Amino acid sequence: MARLHAPVRIRWSDIDAYGHVNNSAMLRLLEEARIAGFWGHDPADVAPEDDLPDPIIDGRPGSGTMTVIAAQRLEYLASIPYLRRPLDVQMWIGRIGGASIDVSYEIWSPVGVEPQVLYTRATTALVMVDAASNRPRRLSEAERAACAPFVEAPVQFSRP
Repeated sequence: MARLHAPVRIRWSDIDAYGHVNNSAMLRLLEEARIAGFWGHDPADVAPEDDLPDPIIDGRPGSGTMTVIAAQRLEYLASIPYLRRPLDVQMWIGRIGGASIDVSYEIWSPVGVEPQVLYTRATTALVMVDAASNRPRRLSEAERAACAPFVEAPVQFSRP
């Protein structure tokens, strides 16, 4: 199956006193990748060099759908130092439910940098919520079809 690749840059403010990306900043990195992969975007706002994946679900404001986080889990495998090149955040769908999906992630060192380092594994449970009623809603057939090419086994954590 295919994975979505979202290049995400580290900000200087993401680095803590230990000289690596702080654990709380890691959630922002996942958020940046998730927005690139799952929110629709206005083509006028995206430059060709942005290299963003085509969104799977249109969860941007005004779309009628909110993607709400129900749960997150992260496993840190190696410290991420400050890097000028964007990290390669790989995402796929680990589970499709009635009104939710589980997004699996691996955060890798920048593309083209050797050796490749897997820094973090993570998962996020996203619930589709109708913006008008503020209630969960079922995934549409079109959304399920858009997810299908990206479905593979959920991320495997080292610890249960």
